[in-house]
Formats: sequence, C-alpha cells, structure tokens
Amino acid sequence: MYAITGITGQIGDVIGRTLLAAKKPVRAVVRDAEKGKAWATRGCEVALANIEDSSSLAAAFDGAEAVFVLVPPNFDPQPGFPEARVIGAALHSALETARPERVVYLSTIGAQARKPNLLAQHTIIEQTLCNLPVAITFLRPAWFMENCRWDVPPAREHGVIPSLLQPLDKPVPMVATADIAKRAADLLQERSNGHRVEELEGPHRVTPNEIAAAFAKILGRPVQMQSVPRNSWEELFRSQGMKNPLPRIQMLDGFNEGWIEFESGEVGAQKGSTNVEAVLKFLIQTSSE
Repeated sequence: MYAITGITGQIGDVIGRTLLAAKKPVRAVVRDAEKGKAWATRGCEVALANIEDSSSLAAAFDGAEAVFVLVPPNFDPQPGFPEARVIGAALHSALETARPERVVYLSTIGAQARKPNLLAQHTIIEQTLCNLPVAITFLRPAWFMENCRWDVPPAREHGVIPSLLQPLDKPVPMVATADIAKRAADLLQERSNGHRVEELEGPHRVTPNEIAAAFAKILGRPVQMQSVPRNSWEELFRSQGMKNPLPRIQMLDGFNEGWIEFESGEVGAQKGSTNVEAVLKFLIQTSSE
C-alpha cells in the first residue's frame, strides 16, 4: 500500500496516477471526503486526515509500505513558524506509530540554509523527522517552474512581467512539478535504508530574461521582465494581505544572493527532463480554457 498525502494537488495527482498505472495499491489521504471520491472511483482506498492531527495521520499511514508526505504551502506563517512545528510533531508521532518501510518527504532546495527565510519551515520539519527509525528520503526540489502561472496574465495583457527574482540575468534553479512527481513515484518504489537527501532541478538553470523570451516566443509578441524594487516588497506584500512578509522577503533574498542553493551544488543535483518552455506552453493553454 502506498499512502499519498496531497494527492489532489499537482504533484500528488501525478504520483497517484503513476502508481496506479504500475498496478500498485494506493491510499489517497485527503482532508475533504468529497475530494477523495474521484480517487475512490479510480480504485484507491481513501483515508481522511489532517496534516496537523497525529491520530488521523497514523490511521491513514497504518499498514502502508511507503508514504509520500506533502505539507500544504504556507506563504504567510506566524513569526517563529509555529505551524511547521505543529505539523512536524504530528508527522513524527504518526510515522513512529505507523512505521512504514519508507517515507518520501517533499522538502525544498535550501533546507540546509542557516539564515532565516520562508523555506525554514521545511528545515524545521526535516529536523523533527530525522531521528525516526524508518527510511526517509528528503526530496529537495528547486523553485517550481509552475510559479510562472502568475506571470501569464501580465505577459499576455501588457508584455511586461514584474520580477522579484533578480538580477534579471541571474540563472535560477527551477524544476517542473511533473519531474518532481515522477522522481517521487520512483523513490516510493525503491527500497532504501536510513535517511538520505536527494536534490532535483530542471535540465538547466533559467534566468528571468529567458523566461520572458520564452513567453515572447509562445505568445508571438514582445515580452520583457521588469525588476520590482526590493524596497517596495514589504508594502506590496502587505497590500496583498500578508501579515508577516519578512520570511518571504528573506527567501527571495536567498535566491537572489545565491545562499539558497543545493547542499551538493548544481553538479550534485539530479536533473529533470522538462524545460521551462514546455511548462509555459501548458500554463498559457490552461489559462485560456
């Protein structure tokens, strides 16, 4: 049995479908029973659980050979990341109780960074899980190419995309969610021992200017990136409803300054096969539907 959290999202969906295609039994772990119905129709078991509740998680993981853990993103955490600490404790308790043979935890590039930033939520959870007596792979992907979804409207309507990633000619480690899901599905089926870290990015690093050029090629119109001044970020984020924008600002600084990087460097990271142009084509197509 393969228990998959986050199965209703982009990555979990592909993992679930990949395992079902391989004739593996899948347990869809969902918070909402309504969202689990589609997976039940596909032949999955469905388990209801909340990522912050150890009892429901333990029941959802019970009897599973492998568990995929995806923590819902929190872009506006409270100071000190209390939410991540609660989730880490719940996961630790549940996995210690259920004792699956192996776990794949979807972490992030830069989880080893010592400077505070938004991604430290995964650092906290990794540290909480690292003493569990089960085999765990901490899969650390790069910046999601699908974050460009927010760039589609300004690229199409104005031909100018505001960029928080800067300088505009600085290559950024990015990866497609399809490549993350494919690798996670493989790792769930691989027998392993102990704890390990695997880092994953796309076939090559991409600059914001290259993203603009790809948009221009696909849309058939001029598109350019425009840096958003850093001194405007806090006001911008607060205007969007954020209460604690500092961690997000620190994360962006980390990418822009280069201290959010793979622990093993670019050379040591696994490489996916999906390029950014393919992802942009998909995002543009689906935004029109």
